[in-house]
Formats: sequence, structure tokens, C-alpha cells
Amino acid sequence: MTKNRTIVIFSLFFLLLLASAVLSLCTGSVIISPGRIFAIIFSRGSEVSFPPQEVNIIMQIRLPRLIMAFLLGGALSLSGFLLQTYFQNPIAGPYVLGISSGAKMCVAASMIFFLKNGIAVSSFSLLASAFLGALISTGFILLFAQRVNHIGSLLVAGIMIGYVTSAITDFFIAFAEDADIANLHNWSKGSFSGFDLADCSFSAVLILTAFTAVFFLAKPIGAYLMGESYARTMGVNTKIFRPILILLSSLLSATVTAFAGPVSFVGIAVPFLVKQLLATAKPLLVIPASFLGGAVFCIVCDLIARSLFSPMELSISTVTSFFGAPIVIFMIIRRRRGE
Repeated sequence: MTKNRTIVIFSLFFLLLLASAVLSLCTGSVIISPGRIFAIIFSRGSEVSFPPQEVNIIMQIRLPRLIMAFLLGGALSLSGFLLQTYFQNPIAGPYVLGISSGAKMCVAASMIFFLKNGIAVSSFSLLASAFLGALISTGFILLFAQRVNHIGSLLVAGIMIGYVTSAITDFFIAFAEDADIANLHNWSKGSFSGFDLADCSFSAVLILTAFTAVFFLAKPIGAYLMGESYARTMGVNTKIFRPILILLSSLLSATVTAFAGPVSFVGIAVPFLVKQLLATAKPLLVIPASFLGGAVFCIVCDLIARSLFSPMELSISTVTSFFGAPIVIFMIIRRRRGE
């Protein structure tokens, strides 16, 4: 029964991924049929003549946006899964714990500094800044978690860290030029738009490398979920294993924040739903399912964000919060009832 359930769930994810991807590529101010999209992508216009407008729309706008939604959505969900494993609590996530806010703070500071001095802002510099900010916030969370072993207090600490880093970000903005503020405001709204295929390649290398590392850690993660003492008896060096979880989670969440800005609730809601659907917590199944689930969730949310009130576009966090926050509330209520 469990095997059949797993096959059904993964098949459902792949079907939803295919359907949402096709719909995302077809939908917009210019409607393009799936057949023409397929031909444009795989022929690149070399064998068949296509209108330049359609080629540009697919290859320069919609396809990079789809790829980034897939990669960053999967990365954010996987980051949440790693944090939930580390703290052994399903309510832990990069947004709620203030990790995304810390990444946002350092990215904002670096953007203002580079733009003010006329220096081009590269993807690598944004990623490095976001990673540093994520590690700073995570460090404070870990210090607090060592003293208070209560999820409610931990969540409050994460929220407070988020407020502090947001206040520091506002302080940076207060001394920035108007043009810099406009660029920072557009980024801070959160979006999967404005990328090219080079950005997709850069983020793909980082995220897929981290995903591979996490997948190969599935066995020690499974042992760690049974308790730290049990993991030690199974030969897991927890002193090395725990920092690796934090570093991988910070890298994944930092990549999302650097490219797309802050995106909320995906890292909590999706891993929870995946575990409920699979009816298991086995990392070998949950890891790829969480990545696929996060990718599908973000592709659908991005489609809603840009289509619901077209031509006006909503921020991606607005849509993910609308669907993700109720799931988190349900999780908290369920835990209080001890179900």
C-alpha cells in the first residue's frame, strides 16, 4: 500500500509539474500554443521560421522565469525540510525563523553599497551577501535554541530577529539614493521575473549540487530524525552533521533570497504537506518529493501572481503567504491538540 501510494504521489507531482509548466509558458499577454512553444524551445528558430516576438517571449521571459520558479521553489522547500530536521520540529522554516530576513538585510546593504559606488552588482556578490546574512540569523537562532528548548519561544526569537534585521534594512534604505531605493524595492517585493538563461545556469549549479548533497545525506538524516542519541549509535558524527545541515539550508535559502527576494511560508508548508501525502518521513522519499512539491507550488503561485490581476503583477510572497499561512496555522493547532 505504501509503495502504491508513493508511486501515485510522485506521478501526481510530475503531472502537476508538466501541466503548470505548460500553462505558465502559454499564458500571458500573448497566447502561444504548446506546440509552437515546444518547437521554439527545441529548434531555437534555426529550422523553422517563428515570429521574433514569440521567440523573445519564450526564450527571454517565460522560460527563464519558469526555470527559476522551479529551482528556487524546490530549494526553498528543501531548505525548510533541513531546518525542520535540525530542530526536529515541523514549524521551523527560513522565513519564520528570520533567516530570509537576515539574508535580505545583507543583500540590501550590498546592493546599496555597490550601486552607490557605481559598481555592477553580480549574481555572485548577491549570493555571497545573502549567505552571510542567513548565517548571521541562523547563528543567533542556534544560540537561543541552546538555552530555550521550546518551539514557541524559538518562533518568537525568529520573529524578533526578523524585525531587527528588517529595521536594519530600513536604516540602510534611509541613507540610500532614490534610484537605489527603487531597485531595492523592486527586488524586495519578491519575484521570479527578470532573469536570463545565464542566471538559470548559475542557480541550477548551486541548487542541484546542494540537492545532491542532501540526497546523499538521506541515511544519516533518517537516523537523526530518530533522535540525536540514536544517530550517534548508528555512527553519525553529529558534531559535523549538524553544521552541514545548517550550511546546506543557509545556502539554499540564500540562493532564493539573492535571486528572487524574500519568499514566505514555502519552506514550512510544502514539506508538511509532502509528509502528509506520502504518510511517511523517510528522507529518501521526502527529499525529492519536497523539492518537486516546492517547485510545483511556486510555479503555480507565480502563475497566479502574474495572471490574476494582469497587467498588474502581485509579489510572489503575497500569493505564497495566502496559501501557505493557513497551512502553518493548521500545523500549530494540530500540534497543540497532540494529533
